[in-house]
Amino acid sequence: MGACLALCSLASCASCLCGSAPCLLCGCCPSSNNSTITRLVFSFFLLLGTMVSVIMILPGMETQLRKIPGFCQGGTAIPGIENKVNCDVIVGYKSVYRMCFAMTCFFFLFSAIMIGVRSSKDPRAAFQNGFWFFKFLILIGITVGAFFIPDGTFHTVWFYFGVVGSFIFILIQLILLIDFAHTWNKVWVENAENSNNKCWFAGLLSFTFLHYALAITAVVLFYVYYTQPDGCTEHKVFISLNLIFCIIISIVSILPKIQEAQPHSGLLQASLISLYTMYVTWSAMTNNPDRNCNPSLLSLVTPGPVQWWDAQGIVGLVIFLFCTLYASIRSSSNTQVNKLMQTEEGTGSGGEGVVGEDGIRRAVDNEEEGVTYNYSFFHFHLCLASLYIMMTLTNWYQPDTTTQAMQSSMPAVWVKMSSSWLGLGLYLWTLIAPLIFPDRDFS
Repeated sequence: MGACLALCSLASCASCLCGSAPCLLCGCCPSSNNSTITRLVFSFFLLLGTMVSVIMILPGMETQLRKIPGFCQGGTAIPGIENKVNCDVIVGYKSVYRMCFAMTCFFFLFSAIMIGVRSSKDPRAAFQNGFWFFKFLILIGITVGAFFIPDGTFHTVWFYFGVVGSFIFILIQLILLIDFAHTWNKVWVENAENSNNKCWFAGLLSFTFLHYALAITAVVLFYVYYTQPDGCTEHKVFISLNLIFCIIISIVSILPKIQEAQPHSGLLQASLISLYTMYVTWSAMTNNPDRNCNPSLLSLVTPGPVQWWDAQGIVGLVIFLFCTLYASIRSSSNTQVNKLMQTEEGTGSGGEGVVGEDGIRRAVDNEEEGVTYNYSFFHFHLCLASLYIMMTLTNWYQPDTTTQAMQSSMPAVWVKMSSSWLGLGLYLWTLIAPLIFPDRDFS
């Protein structure tokens, strides 16, 4: 009896796995807009690949695998069975590179396929919003194939792909943070004005103070631990420049003319951007190969798993998770952010759903007249996120296939610093653009 019930349950979810529009047909999917569920599931694929990469890079994984009889080359053997698996490839930084290569190819494939989709009436939209089981099989197939790529120059070449992709993704993260800060400030100010409850203003003030306090504390610690009285000139320049830039954007954000053009502009956004800038500065300095200027620099990694679980890597993963989730459910009211992120203006991520005859709410197709986000750009964003994860888990260290080690490099430092400067410039532009082009809608 239990087996029959289980089979019936599996059959009821079959359309969720293989259907062309699963969340319109199946009660086992959450009640929400079809577009939101699709983005969440694709983001889950990315997070699943990230979890696998983390497991592969955990310390001791290779040792444990070698204990499996007849599995790893050079490991415990079984008489008459040849150990064929190269465990140096399926764990450590090589596994991260291959796993993230597979995810990048998977999302790039969908980015190419979904170019030009305008509504859910397009036949390709059915593949975008359904057939999850087959898409999962495609991801597994690409992943398996990635582990058969010969070492050669693969890791070195893919490192530079990762650097460029991560640079772009850091900028996208900053755009999402700017959008989040603007939305946060706007909602809390409106709540305070509508309810006459000053607690909302107190909350805004508290978080603004907290962000600035953390940013200032970070600057002090940077000067103490990442500079030397007679050296580390680059770090001194990096810290000083970004401190000056953060002061500039904070002052500009509260100028009367800026406030007149953008009433919702304020110190909350500037404080959050300043804190993020200090994080990027710290992340850049941790990649400086000069050990005198980088106390957190891990010694050149000997053959074996790469240790990514330092503070910089953990913070980077937390920010990545937040931005990925926010990109999946966001529906911004800011027209300029929507243009940059290729999304449509909306009031929320969720939907009321459609109530079926059985009384269960099902997801509603909210894209019959037009898509609410650019399918191709969304997949390209996840493609860049895969490269960012690869660089984060390997500490942005450059692989050396001759010694099977990872080496810190200055290119990673300059990539991160240039992204922080470009990001600050982008935020400053969002403040002054309404003054330069008063006839345009920047709301």
